[in-house]
Amino acid sequence: MEQLKTSFDFEKPLSDLYQQIEKVKQIADKTKVDMSATLAELEEKASQTSQSLYANLTGWQKVQMSRHAERPQTLDYINLICDDFIELHGDRTVGDDKAIIGGFATINGQTVMVIGHQKGKNTKERQYRNFGMANPEGYRKALRLMRLAEKFNKPVISFIDTMGAYPGLEAEERGQGEAIARNLLEMSVLKVPILCFIVGEGASGGALGIGIGDKVYMLEHTWYSVISPESCSSILWRSWDFKEKAAECLKLTSEDMFKNQLIDGVVKEPLGGAHQNPEEMAGTLKAQILDDLKALKKINSDKLIASRIDKFCAMGVVNE
Repeated sequence: MEQLKTSFDFEKPLSDLYQQIEKVKQIADKTKVDMSATLAELEEKASQTSQSLYANLTGWQKVQMSRHAERPQTLDYINLICDDFIELHGDRTVGDDKAIIGGFATINGQTVMVIGHQKGKNTKERQYRNFGMANPEGYRKALRLMRLAEKFNKPVISFIDTMGAYPGLEAEERGQGEAIARNLLEMSVLKVPILCFIVGEGASGGALGIGIGDKVYMLEHTWYSVISPESCSSILWRSWDFKEKAAECLKLTSEDMFKNQLIDGVVKEPLGGAHQNPEEMAGTLKAQILDDLKALKKINSDKLIASRIDKFCAMGVVNE
């Protein structure tokens, strides 16, 4: 990682070191003085700072990382992982929700159905994609595609990255809650393997609507929770000022989720986050996908469904 693409407040010590390195290089070029020893010392310090910084991120810092403007999204992963992709549109009832995309793709010659949230990279794209917040027709489109995958006996791969399902009045009028609940029911008994990856934000039912799988993974610097830290803070403290405290209380990081046996694993990100090296991140995801598909394809569909249901039923603790 030669230089931070965008710096958060907590990355300032590292950003300062990279600026120092750049200045030393400029001085060396201008004066023709050998500054290799100084550069080596600064680069070693930057490496140590990076390792320490990203290994000890707080819950709120992970939330910030998951929202990085240049973080790879579903379409980026599709382009980097898949050999080809044919996007399919519409729920055959209301319309085509741009916040959720999906279609058939091939990975190393294997045909799969890929579904995921797409937030957009700039203001125009984000408005077009409704900031990755799906309406009921988005979840119904996803369900239609999953049934299509089941019909042709193809695995389903979902990439989750949303602030939540769209909370507007029109979404509720068209049955937002029912659409998400229907997906939970149908995904739990789908006869083909399902792999789910939280690649950014995983908020509430908006994430769960395409998040029931045989294997559910979180990328290292992502979060998964029933509510965002800001919303939690506004409910408990009537202010967003306690969002950092809320993030810690919610136990929403990948490490917390894995520790509580709510996900199947954590996928390591490149140093500094997935946005620093999207190609490396995509390669890691591709290897994970191929390994899991190889194992899951050997399992009988009835056993696959039973195992999937048992896994989710075993979550949580009940005190009588």
